[in-house]
Amino acid sequence: MKAKRFMENAIHGWFLLMGLVTVGCVLLISVYLIISGIPAIREIGLVKFLFGPVWDSNAAIPKFGILPFILTSVYGTAGAILLGVPVGFMTAVFLAKMAPPGLKSAVSSAVSLLAGIPSVVYGLVGMLVLVPGIRRIFHIPDGSGLLAAIIVLAIMILPSIINVAMTALEAVPKEYEDASLALGATATETWFRVSVPAARSGIAAAVVLGVGRAIGEAMAVMMVSGNRPNMPSLFESVRFLTTAVASEMGYAAAGLQRQALFSIALVLFLFIMLINATLNFFLKRNKEGDK
Repeated sequence: MKAKRFMENAIHGWFLLMGLVTVGCVLLISVYLIISGIPAIREIGLVKFLFGPVWDSNAAIPKFGILPFILTSVYGTAGAILLGVPVGFMTAVFLAKMAPPGLKSAVSSAVSLLAGIPSVVYGLVGMLVLVPGIRRIFHIPDGSGLLAAIIVLAIMILPSIINVAMTALEAVPKEYEDASLALGATATETWFRVSVPAARSGIAAAVVLGVGRAIGEAMAVMMVSGNRPNMPSLFESVRFLTTAVASEMGYAAAGLQRQALFSIALVLFLFIMLINATLNFFLKRNKEGDK
C-alpha cells in the first residue's frame, strides 16, 4: 500500500515538474524577448517603429519601420484563413460524417502525410509551380508575392484544421444525432445544426492552430513571397514579420539592427498572444451563453 502511494505521488510530482518546465520555458522566452527587444523600440521610438512605412536597415541613415511587415502578416494570415478554413472544415465534416471507411482511411492518411511535409518542400513546389502559374495567368513580370504566400499558407494549415476539427466532430455523442434524426431532421441538417454546434469549441481550436501555423511560418513564405519590404499588394514582392527576422538575423551587425530584429520577434510574439487571448475570450463567452 505504501509502495503504491509512493508511486502515485512520484507520478504526480513528475507531471507537476513537466508542467513547471513548460511554463518556465514560456516565461524564459518572454523575458528574453522583452529584454532584447525593448532597447531598440526605445531608441527608434514606438510610433516610428510600429507605423514607419520604410525598412532599410543597411542605408547610410537606417530606417526601421515595420508597418509593411505587420500589414503583410495580417493580410497573409487572414487570406490563408479565408481560403483554408472553409476547405478544412468541410473536409473534416466529410471525413467524420459522410465518408465510407475505406475512403476515410485513404484521405486521413493523405492529410497526415501533408502535415509531415517539411516547409522547405512547400516553398520549393511553390517556387517551381505556383509562382510561374501566377505569372502566366495574370500576365505579370513576377509571380512571387502576397497571393502566392496566401495560397501556400492555406495549404499548409489544412492538416491542422482537418485533424482537430474531425476529432471534435467524432467526439459528439451519437445520441445527439439519433435524437435529431428521430425528430425528423435530415442527415445534413443533423450534421450542421447539431453536430457542428456541439463541436464548436474543438473547431475553434482548429482555427486557432491554423492561425498560429500561418502567422508563424517563415521558410515557405520566404521562398514564394519575394521577400522585399514593400507595402502589401497581391502581386508585389512582400516580407512577413517572420521572414524579416529570418532573412536578416544571419548577417545583422551587433547593435541597433540586431536589436530591431528582436523587437520584430517581440511584436510577433505579442501578436500571437493577442489573437489567442481574443479567441479564448469569445469561446468562454459562448460557453457561458450556452449555459
